[in-house]
Amino acid sequence: MKRRRWLAAVLLPAVLLAGCAQAPRASALEALAGRLAVQVEAFNNSPARSFSAAFELQGTAERGSLQLTSPLGTVLARAQWLPGEARLQTSQGETLGASLDALSERLLGEPMPLAALIEWLHGRPWAGAPVQQLPDGFEQMGWRIDLSRFSEGVLVAQRPQLPVIGVRARLDQAP
Repeated sequence: MKRRRWLAAVLLPAVLLAGCAQAPRASALEALAGRLAVQVEAFNNSPARSFSAAFELQGTAERGSLQLTSPLGTVLARAQWLPGEARLQTSQGETLGASLDALSERLLGEPMPLAALIEWLHGRPWAGAPVQQLPDGFEQMGWRIDLSRFSEGVLVAQRPQLPVIGVRARLDQAP
């Protein structure tokens, strides 16, 4: 059980962040691919964790699928979601939830801002929460979004609240 919780804590942020990316709004069926790295700093009794994988995404935050692959081509995780249901499959088995938010809250102890992450991966703030513009990006919902290399397809998101989480996404095709 402890190994499963650790694997979920390492894989789920990557799955959720990548799962929040979407293809351009004109065509929700287009795929988005790239690399994703997640670092979670040590907190309380949990050690620091990091994770890196290639991702392939199809769909939107409302309905879609995601596959995470190791550098050697091994499938690490698959996620599928649609309104009212989300599934995460890993080598540890399948986890079900009413939504990606519900899965993240159940496995990490807190929900991830999925609707916001979709917009962030497109280089813009989410319309559902206040935003503070910065010279190289913006802050929203407790996250700092660095867009200084967005034209190269690189997005960095940092959550300074404990546990501190850093996410770096590199899209195969720059916007």
